Amino acid sequence: MIGWWIAVLVLAIGAIGASMLATRTERYRLATVSLLPIGIALILGSTGNPLPGDVPGLVILLSAALVALATIAGSPLVTLVLSLASYPAPRGEHGGILVADDDSPLPKREILRGGTTIGYLERFAFIGSLMVWQPGAIAVIVAIKGLGRFAELENAAARERFIIGTLVSLLWAGLCAAALLVGR
Repeated sequence: MIGWWIAVLVLAIGAIGASMLATRTERYRLATVSLLPIGIALILGSTGNPLPGDVPGLVILLSAALVALATIAGSPLVTLVLSLASYPAPRGEHGGILVADDDSPLPKREILRGGTTIGYLERFAFIGSLMVWQPGAIAVIVAIKGLGRFAELENAAARERFIIGTLVSLLWAGLCAAALLVGR
């Protein structure tokens, strides 16, 4: 079964590259290939084919690859789901979304800036906390994110994007963590 885990490693590395390309070219559907190594790892681990403990190099490389995949592939996957969930919001010059308040004569303003960077950090912290068996840290991660964005969530479009983006991001990190932990 070591061959299957090596295949998961190779596929995970390929999926990292595909996700980076998806982000760069704005072809976010390309990131869906990331589901393949995660799915295979989940099937292997849940059918009694754990990672071979006598090959620590493979365990270390696969762990690093899955953490990187969780962190990197989450961004194009979140963007893809957001585009499927609603119309794409106009992007501001700092990466946020442009919204107009119905009751304000002011022009559109940019909110939720830095969401991509926050998402990378959120997924990295999420999977890291599960790898060190500290699931309670996830509540702290979500609380910090919610408190940090609270002032920007008065707009309905911002709330919707924040909730969908956060849930997809955390679900993806959770799947990657599960793929890693189920194989141990």
